[in-house]
Amino acid sequence: MSDDRERRLGIVEAIVAARDQCPSAAVREMADQALEAIKSSRSGTLREQAYLLMSAMQGWRGPRASQVHEALKSFVEGDDESS
Repeated sequence: MSDDRERRLGIVEAIVAARDQCPSAAVREMADQALEAIKSSRSGTLREQAYLLMSAMQGWRGPRASQVHEALKSFVEGDDESS
């Protein structure tokens, strides 16, 4: 993964970053479960999982956390329709 903290992450890339980089084991596990749910579920799951993950990662701080949070927020609010 690129270390460019200014670049806007795609939604799946943001979830992977949370899984791999968040210091909270609970958030990492939730991100892993979100990726599994996305692989095996219906339409709309991606937005639901993004919202749940965004809510769970409230304690994660720093540049990468901000980048991930912005990608999740944009997607949940419908500003970014990419997946």
